Amino acid sequence: MPDHSSPADSEIALPRLLGALSDPTRLGIVRVLSDGAERGWGQLCAPVAKSTLSHHLKVLREAGVTQTRQEGTRCYVTLRRETLEARFPGLLPALLSAAVADNVGERVTDRDDQA
Repeated sequence: MPDHSSPADSEIALPRLLGALSDPTRLGIVRVLSDGAERGWGQLCAPVAKSTLSHHLKVLREAGVTQTRQEGTRCYVTLRRETLEARFPGLLPALLSAAVADNVGERVTDRDDQA
C-alpha cells in the first residue's frame, strides 16, 4: 500500500512549499481545494494525463500543502489551510489571490462543477 502521509506541521519547509506551488497545475489544484471541501482524486479535472495529475498530487502532499486520506481503493484530498496559515501566516491567501487575479490554474476544475 502506498504511503500517503504528509509531513508534520513543523517539518513543512518554505522552499519546498513554494516549489510545489510554483507549477500552474498544482496551484490550480490548490485553488479548487481552497473552498475547504474534501475531494476524491477522480473529482479533480486537469488538462494533464492521470499519471501527471497523480505526480502533482504527490508533490503537493509531500510539501505539506495537502492531506490525503485513503478509504479502500479511493483517495481523498484536502488542503491543509489551517496548518499552512499557522506556519506561514498570510502566505496562502496572498498566493491564491494572485493566482485568481492572473488566472493561474484556471483550467483545473472540480468535475462536479462542470456542466
